Amino acid sequence: MASRFNEKPTFPALIKQNMNILQLEHVVKTYGTHRAVNDVTFDIPKGLVFGMLGPNGAGKTSLIRIITNITKADSGNIWLDGEPLNSRHPEQIGYMPEERGLYKKMKVGEQLTYLARLKGLSASQAKESLSYWFKRFEIVDWWEKKIDELSKGMQQKVQFISTVLHKPKLLILDEPFSGLDPINAQLIESEIRELAKQGTSIIFSTHRMEQVEEMCDHIVLINKGKNVLEGEVKAVKQRFKENLFSIEYEGDLPMALREHNPVFTLKKSAGQRLTVQLGEGVRTNDLLQKFIHSGVQVRSFNEILPSINEIFIRSVRGEVGH
Repeated sequence: MASRFNEKPTFPALIKQNMNILQLEHVVKTYGTHRAVNDVTFDIPKGLVFGMLGPNGAGKTSLIRIITNITKADSGNIWLDGEPLNSRHPEQIGYMPEERGLYKKMKVGEQLTYLARLKGLSASQAKESLSYWFKRFEIVDWWEKKIDELSKGMQQKVQFISTVLHKPKLLILDEPFSGLDPINAQLIESEIRELAKQGTSIIFSTHRMEQVEEMCDHIVLINKGKNVLEGEVKAVKQRFKENLFSIEYEGDLPMALREHNPVFTLKKSAGQRLTVQLGEGVRTNDLLQKFIHSGVQVRSFNEILPSINEIFIRSVRGEVGH
């Protein structure tokens, strides 16, 4: 299949690109007989933390390699900030791979200066950027240390600085908290949030779904080379909800509320708390009135939305149904 990277985008596509830092259309990548990326299409809005999720072997790494220009797609279109992806764009991207790539025998300052120059910074710009990050991370005395003299957590800090020192438009973080102790993980998380607040667009790839819940605005789920689910996190959770509600009450629960009825189905009962599922077409007000008319005092009433982890498992197993 011939590549379409040189095609000129249409006017509606140009408008769309202005809203997105990255746009992928029908991207395909094959290695031998294995199609690692199979007609992937999605957009990443500017200035957001975007979760790229998927099981091992789903095609996430292949996509990241294409976006960062390490490899080329066999076909499809990719735009970075409105321009067709080209050889100049790596200077506008920061990529922190899961497998860290520091030179163990080089000194920290020497190595980061070298990497800054590779990213297009002048000597003075590199010095200014590194001075800022060394002070921010309180590591000024590390300048002359060799990488292999640092702990794994300390090396992670250096790797993070190497990824962001050139102020990239797009930051790609692959398992950024892997191997970090809670204190350093919190430090890096705080810096990621601050960069997003300043307008940096961030792709966040991880297997830890609780981090996705905490940090991501949008997600895309890749499975077997295809994107099978995408959207704003809140909207995705709404899409997968099952009309489940948690009710905490006082007093004794009348038998009428324990039996099957058209308003709700009792799914779980523990102490003074119930989990119920609304019947089809039933409104939440109907549920509350059912309890109130039975003489039960309701202390709390909350909708139960599925976690991203639950949605991930259902989607990968083919139980989407939405």
